[in-house]
Amino acid sequence: MSDWITVTVAQVMGSAPREAGASMRVFADHQDGTIGGGRLEWEAAKIARQMLADGKIQSRQTIPLGPNLGQCCGGTVVLDFIADSLIEEQMGAPFWIWGAGHTGEAICRVMAPLPGFQITLVDFDAKRLPEDLPDRITPAIAKHPAQLVPHTPKNAHHIILTHDHALDLELCHALLNHGFTSCGVIGSATKWARFQKRLFEAGHTAAKISTIRCPIGNPALGKHPAEIAVGVAGELLAYGNETSVDTTTGTEGEIAS
Repeated sequence: MSDWITVTVAQVMGSAPREAGASMRVFADHQDGTIGGGRLEWEAAKIARQMLADGKIQSRQTIPLGPNLGQCCGGTVVLDFIADSLIEEQMGAPFWIWGAGHTGEAICRVMAPLPGFQITLVDFDAKRLPEDLPDRITPAIAKHPAQLVPHTPKNAHHIILTHDHALDLELCHALLNHGFTSCGVIGSATKWARFQKRLFEAGHTAAKISTIRCPIGNPALGKHPAEIAVGVAGELLAYGNETSVDTTTGTEGEIAS
């Protein structure tokens, strides 16, 4: 099921409110951006919301502007309507890395060349981001990273390895409430036992908590950040091929970012 429809001006013939490439996102109850306002935008939003209701993921509409539409431009626009679920499928699986420390950076560098993933690296301070971050990695800076969780795709993969245990726990809690395809958090058995207790106290069932894997990595590969990164990449590739994720682990104290 799609959460929004992206409406893009694909072509303009004659006079129109916005140029080709202008876009907006239409949700069931609100919208972001603009394709020029007026009746054109109202009609486009109406079409997009009907697509959401019908489960339709793609459409192209040619809309003449003028007296019938109540716009004085007089030209014609071609609009593309594409659901977020289709965009994500075309771009690859969304993968969010929470924490730009040594291990987070290593995971970025291992994952960046791999096709099939759209990668976001999150941290609270832009100064913590690698200076030579690979082009395929999208940085996201937030003073309170957990506030980004509601804006992540529900089919995303997540790896949590921030500088702070309390933030790791907050992210686990937020992601359990939001939903995800897979989620792993860096840590030791002791850390995870404490997290399980607190997540249970926060109202999550044991079965739901068990969907988070902790710790991450493959001990056979070693505990250096680059070795952890290779293990994480292997897990994600295996998930895509076999729809399952290994829950093997490294040791928190030696792999913390």
